[in-house]
Amino acid sequence: MTADRQGANDDRYVPALRFRWLTPAYDAVVAATTRERRFKEALMAQARLGAGQRVLDLACGTGTLAVWIKQRHPDLEVSGIDGDPAILSIARGKASRAGVPIRFDHGLSHQMPYADASFDRVLCSLFFHHLSWQQKQHTALEIHRVLRPGGELHVADWGRASGPLMRAAFLAIQLLDGFANTRDNVEGRLVELFQTSGFADVSQPRTFATVFGTLALYRAVRPS
Repeated sequence: MTADRQGANDDRYVPALRFRWLTPAYDAVVAATTRERRFKEALMAQARLGAGQRVLDLACGTGTLAVWIKQRHPDLEVSGIDGDPAILSIARGKASRAGVPIRFDHGLSHQMPYADASFDRVLCSLFFHHLSWQQKQHTALEIHRVLRPGGELHVADWGRASGPLMRAAFLAIQLLDGFANTRDNVEGRLVELFQTSGFADVSQPRTFATVFGTLALYRAVRPS
């Protein structure tokens, strides 16, 4: 869930909650403001996880989603990747305390250290809104590369506001994370993003109202 603000001419890295001194509070803030358990349970259910699959939690942050996946599906091979070594240390500790084996890798979303067609599922939560449109495109293409034919991408992120109240609530996220990069989300452009990156069957099956605005689930398939 941390942001790798990378691109052809932009190597800035933005940690979770934007400031490193807030990293220890990340789990508490997300749990309190985003209905985290409910939307992540819905994301996992949407992904139709099954025995023998290889699953990647992209921008895994503190590893909450990866740990929950492994706890519910011990027969899956679960990996997490994030650009922040400090937050990966938290994730490794969390997995160790939970007693679940998960591989956590350091890397950026536009250049992942995996071979082509490595995963059956890629899940990602609260990450794309950190990226510019160009960076979103680079990341979507990289996800397409590491997914196997027929593999699926499942994303939870901010979406088009479901009404004036939700649009006003989202201003807090825009003030924290930036207006330019979050505009794509609130304008509902993530479906377009995945479609133009080569994915098929792109949809937005569900939304959630939160204190910070409308959170949406997305699904996309790499064609066989």
